Amino acid sequence: MSIADELPNPSREQLARLPRRLDFMPVENAAPEVLTREEIDRFNEVGYLMPFDGLDGTEVRELRAFFDGVLGAFLELGRDSYSINSAHLRFGRIHDLMRHPRLLGPVVDLIGPDVVAWGAHFFCKMPHDGRAVPWHQDCAYWPLSPSRTVTLWLAIDDADPGNANMRFVPRSHRHGLIGYEESRDASNVLGLVVAEAEAGRSGDAPVDVTLRAGQFSLHSDLLLHGSRANDSDRRRCGLTLRYASAEVRAWYGWERKGFVVRGADRLGHWADAPRPV
Repeated sequence: MSIADELPNPSREQLARLPRRLDFMPVENAAPEVLTREEIDRFNEVGYLMPFDGLDGTEVRELRAFFDGVLGAFLELGRDSYSINSAHLRFGRIHDLMRHPRLLGPVVDLIGPDVVAWGAHFFCKMPHDGRAVPWHQDCAYWPLSPSRTVTLWLAIDDADPGNANMRFVPRSHRHGLIGYEESRDASNVLGLVVAEAEAGRSGDAPVDVTLRAGQFSLHSDLLLHGSRANDSDRRRCGLTLRYASAEVRAWYGWERKGFVVRGADRLGHWADAPRPV
């Protein structure tokens, strides 16, 4: 059993007891290495950036072939296509991918200089799978504080409105933690739902995150996002990679998920998870 199987998500009640700081902390970086100052200003304003060219054609084909094998193994075990989480703790290939310079460069400009990689989750919508990802903020699920995680969403398959790409609600990250409710709808991938997000009460009108395989987007852990059910004949798979400032503190054993990818963990908040064999 890997660490990934030992660290389930804490309950809503457990999260409510934590002294979390969940308000947006604007990026201040006078000398970015990859991003422009205008891109940093835009991230602060709308809560996301896209698209970036990440993996080249060969790299994305190799990653897709790797994922196809992993997915087949999980399905044989009776798991579903959304269940391959904490992949960096299960597979050395994903642990290594989180250090890829074309992926890590813009992340460091938003978080740096001390960066921890702590999460990797395959979100795979099979053709006609009938399941939606409701509007949500990532930080609502996590026993982490302060709110300084950036999610990199790497497209393994082409993602567009035809096969239920992810969608963002611009400027929703500026409201802190938005009220949510529990959902018992079996068609929802997640159990916490932010109602009325599309009514424009928490940000601008939703935008499509249209990406070619190998491209990626970046978004704040406070940004509302979700995706509709995939009613097409095409699969839509993406890999989310989570990066946080090393100053972020974790509870309920989640510090065991993180490892340093840039700089140092000067406060000793993370366990520096080893590369799996």
